[in-house]
Amino acid sequence: MMKTEAAKILLDLLDLETLDSNLYRGSGSGGETPTRIYGGQVIAQALVAAYATVTSRLCHSLHAYFIRPGDPSRPVIYEVDPARDGRSFTTRRVVAMQNGKQILNLAASFHAPEDGWDHQHSMPHAPPASGLEPRQDVLKRNADRFAPEKQTELLRPRPFEIREIEPRDPLNPEKTSDVNKIWLRMEAAQGAGPELQQILLAYASDFGLLESSLRPHGLTFHDPEAMTASLDHAMWFHAPVRLQEWHLYSMDAPFTGSGRGFNRGSIYSEDGKLVASVAQEGLLRPLSS
Repeated sequence: MMKTEAAKILLDLLDLETLDSNLYRGSGSGGETPTRIYGGQVIAQALVAAYATVTSRLCHSLHAYFIRPGDPSRPVIYEVDPARDGRSFTTRRVVAMQNGKQILNLAASFHAPEDGWDHQHSMPHAPPASGLEPRQDVLKRNADRFAPEKQTELLRPRPFEIREIEPRDPLNPEKTSDVNKIWLRMEAAQGAGPELQQILLAYASDFGLLESSLRPHGLTFHDPEAMTASLDHAMWFHAPVRLQEWHLYSMDAPFTGSGRGFNRGSIYSEDGKLVASVAQEGLLRPLSS
């Protein structure tokens, strides 16, 4: 399949340079945000580095802490600690660094295929993606309400297509439920192997998750009175991923308080298979306090 320029940029970001044994370098620029590195990008690159040291096993879980904001003008160095290679499980620890300081550390576990009992919660109801307006079209309709310097970034093509179930006004949002659902896909993922499919889903798993904490308070990421940042991120892979097809990302935020918001997500294939679960705590601080 022909890859869009945005998809090529993302795939290039995930092609790390090998510097030495267990040592890799990735670009910081070209991701979702111009002022700091998007959290999903660092997680995805760290998973790429971990996968470079693992054979014949797929990731089943990862747990990461965001320590410092990443600078998109500088490369990121990823150091992998090959913690353990067991009969069924492989464990890796990855440290992401800029300017000699950690910006993220991640632990990932990889599991050899095996049989077992099987059940899952049903996919929640959602209207089909085909009847929803693409997020990019929503941004285009609202672009002239933003300052000129923000319009270019808002309208920049993205590698993932996203359709929100209940989109809110980005500058004048109403208070609403913390339940937050989006459809997402990346058509250029067609033909990607199972490792890259997981890596791409890890990248996308940061989309909209922290926003769940903002919804009940009538806030968005564009609110100048709110400081927001991801603090940690955990992810569990349950089933094969085919991101060239639509996936429903169903999120909620059962708690917000003490300057933090706790967010959960379940990612389903279009036919209802639960492929991944996500959890994240984020900073949600009033700047006026």
